[in-house]
Amino acid sequence: MFSSVKAFEGQHYSNLKRQCLQSEHLFEDPLFPAVDDSLFYLGNRIGRVHWKRPRELCDDPRLFVDGISAHDLHQGQLGNCWFVAACSSLASRESLWQKVIPDWKEQEWDPEKADSYAGIFHFRFWRFGEWMDVVIDDRLPTVDNQLVYCHSNDSNEFWSALVEKAYAKVYGCYEALDGGNTADALVDFTGGVSEPMDLLEGQFAQDEVARNQLFERVLKVHNRDGLISCSIRATTVEDMEARLDCGLVKGHAYAVTDVRKVRLGHGLLAYFKSEKLHMIRMRNPWGEKEWSGPWSDSSEEWKKVSKSEREKLGVTVQDDGEFWMNFEDFCHYFTDLILCRLINTSYLSIHKTWEEEVMRGSWIHRDNPLRNRAGGCINHKATFLQNPQVSVPVLEDEVLICLQQKERRATPKEGKGENLAIGFDIHRVQNCIVSLTKTYIYGSIYINSRCVFLRKELKEGRYVIIPTTFDPGQQGEFLLRVFTDVPSDCKELTLDEPPQTCWTGMCGYPQLVTQVHVLSAEGLQGQDANGASDPYVIITCEGEKVRSPVHKDTRCPNFDIKGIFYRKKPKEGIHIENVIVDTFLGQVTLFSDPNDRQEQHTVYLKDKGSRQDNSLSGTLTVRVITCTNLTHI
Repeated sequence: MFSSVKAFEGQHYSNLKRQCLQSEHLFEDPLFPAVDDSLFYLGNRIGRVHWKRPRELCDDPRLFVDGISAHDLHQGQLGNCWFVAACSSLASRESLWQKVIPDWKEQEWDPEKADSYAGIFHFRFWRFGEWMDVVIDDRLPTVDNQLVYCHSNDSNEFWSALVEKAYAKVYGCYEALDGGNTADALVDFTGGVSEPMDLLEGQFAQDEVARNQLFERVLKVHNRDGLISCSIRATTVEDMEARLDCGLVKGHAYAVTDVRKVRLGHGLLAYFKSEKLHMIRMRNPWGEKEWSGPWSDSSEEWKKVSKSEREKLGVTVQDDGEFWMNFEDFCHYFTDLILCRLINTSYLSIHKTWEEEVMRGSWIHRDNPLRNRAGGCINHKATFLQNPQVSVPVLEDEVLICLQQKERRATPKEGKGENLAIGFDIHRVQNCIVSLTKTYIYGSIYINSRCVFLRKELKEGRYVIIPTTFDPGQQGEFLLRVFTDVPSDCKELTLDEPPQTCWTGMCGYPQLVTQVHVLSAEGLQGQDANGASDPYVIITCEGEKVRSPVHKDTRCPNFDIKGIFYRKKPKEGIHIENVIVDTFLGQVTLFSDPNDRQEQHTVYLKDKGSRQDNSLSGTLTVRVITCTNLTHI
């Protein structure tokens, strides 16, 4: 995974540290200096700040004191509970935090090797499809000798403050972290895929079956090392960080630190009971203010659970910000849940393995319709098909699709801090030709978040995903990630007409483009005891084929299928065959040139081979359009 790690802003940790040790100077980062511009972009609102290194704040600084845990983090004077909640989740996963904090033993302060300290650290974040190695110095903002922002319970533990500084550097300054999306931080820490869930819309508080299914999904994500966060939506400014009577806080991100099925009862009898309670544990990034309802730290409900089970769950009676709830209460109070999955692409795993395809692209506005790639959503019918289009062949199975736009929060000083509203549509197609209405099968939501996620069951076939901004003319870069059971060979469709190649002179180049629209059939020959058939249609022209789906139990199918053919031999006919499985029902051969009137025709089916003059039962209704301009249709 880390063979392709890139140095953020071209700063290489090992080279810079070596230079500092050789010159006997502590590292001072020229790209993120100890000045107010690294703290604010709207102006200083906390007074005079002094930047100090950990050794100026305590005698024995450490990255970690007694290991790493969710309890190490406390939010400072910054509205970045979303980031702190994500860090709390990260701290509970050793395999994940060791990716974000690489070479932690080498980076740790070593009293016995004081000459190895150079005031430089590095951390890694997944940014727009790549792992970035971010270098910082260890000068931290303080007021009255206390850290201003994220800090630990232990005054000599600094991993959380240093990770926060590296993250602030990526975003341009600390203030850029004020008010954000936990889903973004979870993805940045893992390279995973975040799925936001609206608990109100899903009505999980009322629907027990749906709630139990959701719990199993949450449990599976947790057991497979995914990260989870949740919050209670604030609907007004006054609601932000308002505390409810039950102790929970609105508009505030909580980290989910454990998910369990808890066995009720005591002794051996408990092991023979089938009753288990669905429980979830959360942590408030403030390190205080907990849930005070059922199953809170000192509630009576814990008497139903054996002492050994309580110890296993780590139940403590102290206001440390961490608490348990049963899942029914959780769904009643919380409104939003974020599941960050680590998509398993390892063939050695016992769990389901996914194949990942990654496509990078851009929405670029151009006046020429054939060159424009910023057409807006499907509401803008005149320009929608000018957006980028990605072809995806799918075998019948579940598909995960994640569209991510390039981070805009990282450039607030230029006034580009707001994300675009983005989304995508899925079309099922024949020969990759998309229609506004005929091929559309599903669309994602449109939202001004960094990522849009969709999980969908798709039947076998070829699909085109069209990523768009909501409004036309908006420009930006995007990353499209598609996860399927088998390699899907995704590719962007970039050509508006057949390409000129070195073989064009010998083999010829298309002179015409023809669209064949087979609307329906009438009176086909019956094949079963009830006189019905399961017909489909094949349109063939110069070796290219388009085939319709099978229409069950009918002699009068509405095929409504189109094929577009680029024709090198205008005098050669276009063949349309009506067949059922292994049985020929009839065919027609059509001829079309640009002078033909573009009208609907009803034609009689004919036999094939030497009997092609013989009429067979049934008719086809077709419309054929032909143009000399290859981009006209």
